[in-house]
Amino acid sequence: MKKIGIECENIEDKGTRYGVGQMTLNLLREYSKNPEWQSRFELYLYFKCQIPDDDFLKNPLFKKRVMRVRSFNIFYHILMPIRAMFDRLDWMFFPNYMLPPLYLRKSMVVLTNDIYYEYKQGAIPFRYKLAYRLFSNWAAKRATKILTISEASKKEVIKLFKIKPEKVFVSHLGIEINPKSEIRNPKQILSSDFILYVGQMFPRRHAKETILAFEKISSEFPGLKLILVGKDKYNPPTINETIKDKNNIIHYDYLESRKDIEHLYARARLLVYVSDYEAFGLPPVEAAALGTPVVVKDLELNHELFADAAFFAKDGSAEGIAAALKEGLTNENKRNYCKEKYKELITKFTWKNFAQKVLMQFS
Repeated sequence: MKKIGIECENIEDKGTRYGVGQMTLNLLREYSKNPEWQSRFELYLYFKCQIPDDDFLKNPLFKKRVMRVRSFNIFYHILMPIRAMFDRLDWMFFPNYMLPPLYLRKSMVVLTNDIYYEYKQGAIPFRYKLAYRLFSNWAAKRATKILTISEASKKEVIKLFKIKPEKVFVSHLGIEINPKSEIRNPKQILSSDFILYVGQMFPRRHAKETILAFEKISSEFPGLKLILVGKDKYNPPTINETIKDKNNIIHYDYLESRKDIEHLYARARLLVYVSDYEAFGLPPVEAAALGTPVVVKDLELNHELFADAAFFAKDGSAEGIAAALKEGLTNENKRNYCKEKYKELITKFTWKNFAQKVLMQFS
């Protein structure tokens, strides 16, 4: 039986389980449901402060290690790798984009083009940029295998980090949506038609241009609203000022219930997510899984995910987004075509498929 370690600090706080946290949590959940995998792999989980109270994590099949330290750097770069080497693992999985230099055994690290651009030109504090620059590049050089989450991202990761192609493999993320669940009306605002934006807002995702694009077309669609869900990460913040005194545009920093997001996905006329680059981009995939046509940028990634079943904005300008929104609202033949094609997404993007591809790399 292979002994596999997994860094799990990213799932300790239930309020921040997105990105690598969502990936890690679903990998563990799928493993806990699969006796065949349990007979082949023994999982060692490494936590910084505490073990979260998810029922499936209480299963004794997991070997849990808690470092009980507040500092992420001490946990990630010193205590965890030392303890993992004492456990004599066959493999160690680091989902958090960085390989600790102290870890000297076989390792798998998640890398995406997002993390490269984040430390090159992102708005995160300098200390995070420095850590990502140092330790993601160390991972590119020293990790045994690199996991990324789309073929488009794989091409960029190989080029940006100068990695040998045979070292990198792809496993698409899964969709946490039940398309047969009952759709309810979570907010009074849903009594009218609306376009939906979901995700953190910063320049490369063109949230501000999306608002301006909606204003360009709104007079042609009386009663149509734009609903934005996500934190304003512009520097300085700009969204609330941009939508000030606009009754047909509504902004939420977040919605408390995951179900409310699903209901918005299912009720929206369109989901708009025009981003200059993503490694995957879950919101449009999740919306598509519930049958909502998506407006995305005309990029290789989006053709990988949706083929021709999307409304493509040629660029991130207000004019380019407005043209795609207008077509998405009026081209009923294309809308119906998209809805039919999206039914395939339910079988293609599953967390079981993701977990199987990752775990089989350890064989």
